Amino acid sequence: MERSAMLKVVLVGLLVASFVLPVQVSAQSRSRRGGLYGDWQIKMRFGENELESILAFSRNQDGYTGQWISFWGMNELKDVKFEDNKLSFTQVMRFGDQERTSKFTGTIEQGELSGLLIGDERETEIKGKRAPRPPRGVGSWEMTIKAGEREYTGILTITADQEGNLSGTWKSSRGESKLSDVMYENRKLTFKRVTEREGNRRERTFEGTLGSTSLEGVFKSDSGESAATGTRVGASVIGTWNLDVESERRTYKQRLRVNPDLSALYGSTVIKKVNLDGDKVSFKYVLPFGDQEIEVGFEGKIADSKLTGEVKTSRGTSKVTGTRRASRRPGASQR
Repeated sequence: MERSAMLKVVLVGLLVASFVLPVQVSAQSRSRRGGLYGDWQIKMRFGENELESILAFSRNQDGYTGQWISFWGMNELKDVKFEDNKLSFTQVMRFGDQERTSKFTGTIEQGELSGLLIGDERETEIKGKRAPRPPRGVGSWEMTIKAGEREYTGILTITADQEGNLSGTWKSSRGESKLSDVMYENRKLTFKRVTEREGNRRERTFEGTLGSTSLEGVFKSDSGESAATGTRVGASVIGTWNLDVESERRTYKQRLRVNPDLSALYGSTVIKKVNLDGDKVSFKYVLPFGDQEIEVGFEGKIADSKLTGEVKTSRGTSKVTGTRRASRRPGASQR
């Protein structure tokens, strides 16, 4: 009887474990996909001004890593720890020969980050949310359609509204038309395109597969199928660039993140559009600073996978050199 009872206990334990273990793995997987990882837009008071910065977190074989990114540059965080929704790290800011150390303790709950940054001279409250990114599938492609022995070209542009709903346009030498039923899922892009010419209405459907820089698919209509291929507009600049900025006053690191729709973040500043003309890159923005506004412009070029150029303001010119961070997978820039 004792052996039978023990056998029942073992069997029950194995049965419970078969249900519990998958749940634990799933919870861990969800934590890695969400939780701390990615960019967080934060706000903090500095005197009478409210300053915006970005906290960027990732993980390597040694544990969590992080950067504090602002107009003033990008600084590595130390001793980043995150467990049970509790976050802590040490921030070290360098200004010339001076160094200031602050410690942050806070939480991440329901998609919001909050806590206190405590330094030698002040205690600052910080609040933030996960930074939005353009939905997958957003961008522009230079398209070529083959119909028999003929070829047609056009520009396909996919955009998204604030809720993430996709829409699009097709522009060619024959004009511009709006797309409908635009959907993206599992690297598959689909939409409908309707054209009317001389009283004739034609409806085409498209289904294609997105790569990191390419789009391949087929247009279908009542008259048959036509193969279509496309190259992403701005592929050479899209991604995350780690920059070294050098001025007469100081040398520091900065980050430029260019999204698939060519919007960007330079440090923590939003750039509406990065201009790309061949290998030439440029953008402009206005930085509010107290009661003043500082106009900032960047001009540079891409060569051998490196970005070089200059940032110009009314206060002077800084030299910029940068390399693009490698993507972990095709299309990773469309996170």
